[in-house]
Amino acid sequence: MDTGMSTGESGEHHKHEWERFTSFKQRGEWVELQFMAHAAKRRFAVSRPWGETQAYDVGIEHGENFLRVQVKSASRRKGAGYYCKFQPHPNKKQDYSLEQLDLFAAYVIPEEVWYLIPAALLLGARRIGTAILCPIVPPVKRACYRYECYREAWDLLTKSRPELGKYGR
Repeated sequence: MDTGMSTGESGEHHKHEWERFTSFKQRGEWVELQFMAHAAKRRFAVSRPWGETQAYDVGIEHGENFLRVQVKSASRRKGAGYYCKFQPHPNKKQDYSLEQLDLFAAYVIPEEVWYLIPAALLLGARRIGTAILCPIVPPVKRACYRYECYREAWDLLTKSRPELGKYGR
């Protein structure tokens, strides 16, 4: 079974840095650090909850606002773009909710592109668990472009929770 993680076998020198992680957890931690660095570079205050009991990975402070961000990544191409899951790890007992998250930050690793998507869009009445991001060929379905307006949408980190909640309506 190909997990996309490094096995230490020959050919290791041909892999990209993100393909050398030995587990998805290790890669996830690296992606979270990438997000925090990108946000800090844009002058946002970043924080991380202690332990792993919170649904969010990173807290973002901007003025009076504090946003809870769940960080995801995609590296597998599927059809017209990259397949990204907006669901918790299967070992977690409960799904994400709007009471826990304000924003998803999805990193398309091979393309080095970030998508900042309001949680209300994915966790609202019409729950979306997966999406194709970063279309690299003209997609068959127009819906593949649905999230392109959130590509590198760092300005969403300046919004309040109520403002982000309006995206789901």
